[in-house]
Amino acid sequence: MHSQPNARLTQRGRLWLVIQHWRKASASRSWPPRTESASAAPFAGWLVTALAVGPLWQIDGVFAAPSGGRLISSSCSTPLRLSTCASACATSPGCSMPISRPSPGPSTTGLGPSRNLDPKPTVQRYECERPGDLIHIDIKSLARFRKVGHRITGDRQQGRSTGVGYDKVHVAIDDATRLAYVEVLTDEQKPTVIGFLSRAVAWFDGQEIECRRVMSDNGPAYVSKAFAIACRILGLRHIRTRPYTPRTNSKAERFIQTLCKKWAYAMAFPNSEERKRWLTRYLGIYNRLRKHSALGWLSPQQRLAELLR
Repeated sequence: MHSQPNARLTQRGRLWLVIQHWRKASASRSWPPRTESASAAPFAGWLVTALAVGPLWQIDGVFAAPSGGRLISSSCSTPLRLSTCASACATSPGCSMPISRPSPGPSTTGLGPSRNLDPKPTVQRYECERPGDLIHIDIKSLARFRKVGHRITGDRQQGRSTGVGYDKVHVAIDDATRLAYVEVLTDEQKPTVIGFLSRAVAWFDGQEIECRRVMSDNGPAYVSKAFAIACRILGLRHIRTRPYTPRTNSKAERFIQTLCKKWAYAMAFPNSEERKRWLTRYLGIYNRLRKHSALGWLSPQQRLAELLR
C-alpha cells in the first residue's frame, strides 16, 4: 500500500516521534517517556523496528529514512543496544506484547523472540578419559507404519498409516569410545527404562567396560524413585541435564541424529518391523566400521581397544 512519506505517523513522522521520545528518555534518565501523541505499544514497536529491520534504522548514531530524506542526528550519546531497547519496550506500561516478543516487526528477520537477541552460550566440549566413566542414555520416538510413508513417496494421503502408534528407540552410548547399544521397545515407562538400563550395563560389561555414571534428561521415568533405586543397585551415579538444555547430553542427541539418517530414514522400508530388523546390522557397522572424526578417525571398537591397552 502506498502512503504519503510526510504523513504524521508514517516514515519521517515515526522517525521524528522515535527521536523525540528517546531524547526525553535520555534527559530524564527514565523509561518509558510519557507521550500524548501515541500510545506506548505502537511506539515500542516503531523503536525496535527502527533499530532492527526498517523502515528506519540507525547508522553511526544517525537515524536515516530509506526514501533519501535528510539525516537527523540523535541526541543520545550512548550507543543504543537492540536487546536493551527491546526489553525496555516490552516492559513499558500500556504495551500489550509479552516480554518474550517485544515487537512483531523484527519477526521477519528472526529477532522477534527476545531470546534471539541474547548472545549464544560458549560451546563447552568434554570427553571422558576412560570407557565407562559416563554413559549417555536417551529415547527417540519413531512412528510405526504398514507401508512406505510420505518421506519416500511425498504423498501424505497414500503414505498414511493410522492407528499404529510409535516405537520407542532407547539408546545408550559411551562417552569415551562412542560405543552404542540400542533397543526398539514399545514404551518409555519406568519398568521398560529400568530394564533397558540393566541390559545396557550388562552389554557394556561384556565389552570390558565398567559403567560408573549415567546421564539422562529429565523425563518422567528418569526422575522417578524406581530409576534412582535401580541406579544404586547397578552401582551407577545418575546425572541429569539442566532442564531445556539438551546439548548437555550431546553424545546421545548426536547419535540419535546419525541413527535416524543412516538407519531409520536411510531406505524405503516396507513396514516398521522390517526397519527394526535392520537395526542390528547397522549397529554392527556403526560400532566396528564407522570412523569418527572426534575419535581421530577411529571406529568405536578401535577406540575401545586403544584405551584398554
